[in-house]
Amino acid sequence: MRIHLKTDARNILIPFEHQHLLTGTIYKWLGWNNEHGKLSLYSYSWLKGGRKTGNGLQFDNGASFFFSSHSRQLIGRLIYGVQSDPAMFRGMEISEIVVQEDPDLTNRERFFTASPVFIKRRVGDRIDHILYDDPRANACLKETVTTKLRKAGIEDASFDIRFDREHPRAGTRLITYKGIGNKASWCPVFIEGRPETKVFIWNVGLGNSTGIGFGAIK
Repeated sequence: MRIHLKTDARNILIPFEHQHLLTGTIYKWLGWNNEHGKLSLYSYSWLKGGRKTGNGLQFDNGASFFFSSHSRQLIGRLIYGVQSDPAMFRGMEISEIVVQEDPDLTNRERFFTASPVFIKRRVGDRIDHILYDDPRANACLKETVTTKLRKAGIEDASFDIRFDREHPRAGTRLITYKGIGNKASWCPVFIEGRPETKVFIWNVGLGNSTGIGFGAIK
C-alpha cells in the first residue's frame, strides 16, 4: 500500500541535503517500533515539486512525496502519526493524505526510480558502493530483494531483476547523508515475476538503506 503526502510548502526554501530531515520526520510519525535497525519493508520517495536555486530547493506550489509499505499496519501507524502531528521541518506541514491501493502490475516490467538506488557490499576492509553499470550490480540488486522476499515469506522462482543500463535517464548521484557521501544509481529497472512479487517490490523498494530514503520506485 502507498500513501501520497502533500505539503503546504509554498515559497519555502529547503536545503539540498535534507534527506536526514525527511527520515527523521518519518521516524517521528512511525514512533518507536520494531522497524528501527532491522531490514526495512518500506520505502519512500524524494520530495517532488521543487526547483533548484543557489541555496537549495524552492517549492512554489508545495512539496509532495510518497511512503509505501508491505505492512498495512505500518501504513496505519504512519497515517496516525501524520494526523497527530503534521509538522515536518523548515516550516513544512502535511496538508493532504491520499491512499493508493496496490496496483495490478501483471503486464508491467519497467519501473522508474523515485529515489536513487544504493547498493553497498563489504570487500575486505572497505565498503564498495556498486553502481548500475558495475558487472556486480544486477546480482547484488537481486540478492537484496530476495532477502526481503524471504523475510515476507514470498517464494517466486520466476523472479528476476536488472538495471535498464541503456535507458537515456540512467545515471548516478552522490548523496550526502549526515556528512557521509553515498554513490547511488538513478536508473530504471526491469522486474520479472508474479504480480504479487512486483507489488511487494513496488512497496518495499530496491537495494540497501530504503529505510533512510533510498531505492523507492514508481
